[in-house]
Amino acid sequence: MISGGPAVQFVVVAIAVVGLWIGARLLVDAVVRLARRVGLSDLTVGLTVVAIGTSTPELSVTIDAALKGLGDIAVGNVLGSNVYNLAFILGVVSLLRVIPIAESLVCRDGLALLASTALGGAVLLDLAVSRTEGAALLAAFVVYTAYLLHTGTTPGDGSGEDASGGDDSARVTRDVTERVAFRGRDVALLVVGLAVVLVSGDALVAAASALARGAGVSDWVIGGTIVAAGTSTPEFAVSLVALRRGSLGVSVGNVIGSNVFNLVGVVGIAALVRPLTVSPAALETLAWLAVVSLVMVAALWTGRVLSRSEGALFVGSEVARWTLGLLGRFG
Repeated sequence: MISGGPAVQFVVVAIAVVGLWIGARLLVDAVVRLARRVGLSDLTVGLTVVAIGTSTPELSVTIDAALKGLGDIAVGNVLGSNVYNLAFILGVVSLLRVIPIAESLVCRDGLALLASTALGGAVLLDLAVSRTEGAALLAAFVVYTAYLLHTGTTPGDGSGEDASGGDDSARVTRDVTERVAFRGRDVALLVVGLAVVLVSGDALVAAASALARGAGVSDWVIGGTIVAAGTSTPEFAVSLVALRRGSLGVSVGNVIGSNVFNLVGVVGIAALVRPLTVSPAALETLAWLAVVSLVMVAALWTGRVLSRSEGALFVGSEVARWTLGLLGRFG
C-alpha cells in the first residue's frame, strides 16, 4: 500500500500513467522487431502485436486488481477504457480531422465490436465472471484472432495501399515502433518494458484505490475514469501517430481492435487468474458502453465518415460520464 495524502496519490497516479506508456512502448517495440526477425510480415505484426500491445496496461492493471480482490477496479478499468477509447479518443481524432471509413471496418470490425460487447455484457449480467466464463471469453478472442490472421487483413483498415505501395497499417506500425532501434537488445527491452508495465500497473491500482477510499468515491468510478484513461494512453498515442501519418483507418482500427481484446481477452485472462465479482454499478457502465458502441457503429455505417460534429458529441458524452461519476450520480 502506498502511504501519503491525496496529493501524493495523484503524483503516483501520474507517474504510473507515464510508466505504463513507456513500458508499453518498449514492449511493443521489442516484440515487433523480434517478430519480424522470425519472418512475420508487417501486416501480421500490426494485426496481432500492436493491438494487443497497446492493451498491455489494461491487462496488467486488471490482473493486478483481480489478484487483490478489487473486482470493481479490474472490470471497471476494462469497461471504462472501452468507453474512453470510443468516445474520447475517436472523438478527439475526428475533431482534428474528419475520418473516412472503409466498408470493411463497418462490416467486419464494427460487428466484432458489437459482438464482443454483447458477449462481455452477457457474462457480466450476474455481476460475476467465473473461470469457466473467462475461458470462454478467451477462446472467443483466440477464434477472432485466428480468423483475422486467416483473412490476412488488418482490423479496421480497409483503405488499401498508400502511395508507396505499402499497407497503411504497416506504415504506421513502422512509424510507431521503429523510431529507436536497439539491435541485439530486443530481449532485454522486452523484459524491461514488461517490468515497467507491471510495476506501474501495481502502483496505479494501489494509488487509485487509496484515492477512492479517501475521497469517498467508489472503486468502480475510479477504475472506470482515472485508471481507464491512464491505461488507454498507448491507444491514444497510436491513433494520433496514425492521424499524423494520414492513415485514418488505423486510428479507428487500433481502437476497435483494442476494445475487442479488452472485453474478451483481458477479462477472460483475469477471470482465469481469479474469478471476478463486481458491484451493480457495472450494469450502468455496461449499458453506457453498449449505447456508445451502437451509436459509434451507426455513425460509421451512415455516410462512411466520422464527422467533427459527431466527434464533438462523443467527447461531450465522455465528459458527462466522468462528471456524473465523480459527483456520485453515475456508477
